[in-house]
Amino acid sequence: MLRYLWLSVAVILLDQGVKVWLSQIWRVGQGIVVIPGFLNFRLVHNTGAAFSFLAGAGGWQRWLLVAIALLVIVVLVAILRRLKPGAHWIAIALTLILGGAMGNLIDRIRLGYVVDFIGVHWGNLYWPYFNIADSAISIGAVMLIIDAFRRH
Repeated sequence: MLRYLWLSVAVILLDQGVKVWLSQIWRVGQGIVVIPGFLNFRLVHNTGAAFSFLAGAGGWQRWLLVAIALLVIVVLVAILRRLKPGAHWIAIALTLILGGAMGNLIDRIRLGYVVDFIGVHWGNLYWPYFNIADSAISIGAVMLIIDAFRRH
């Protein structure tokens, strides 16, 4: 099922392209309101993991998160190689997760932080900023959960 790796490449290219573009036109903290009271884009640098976990850890977390991402990538490729030919749904889910992990890994190695820019909120309730790579990981994870329920 490695033939779905094109989807990972597409996620990486889209994620990195948008991050580079936004980093060229905005400084950290700059952005725009897309849908008032719900969606805005703002350039944010996240040195931590999901939801800025470990963001203030002093720098050592960068290499820990790089190592975890590399391990996840190796495991996902191994699983993809072992999938049966008809497992299209799982292959798509795994390649979305793989592309997202690689997109954020590139940032972490190249920059020392992950570029986030999508902000969702409802009134004063804010979800942590995220990016296209995070979105791909989330969609892939939801697909795996749906698949688990469909099997039972």
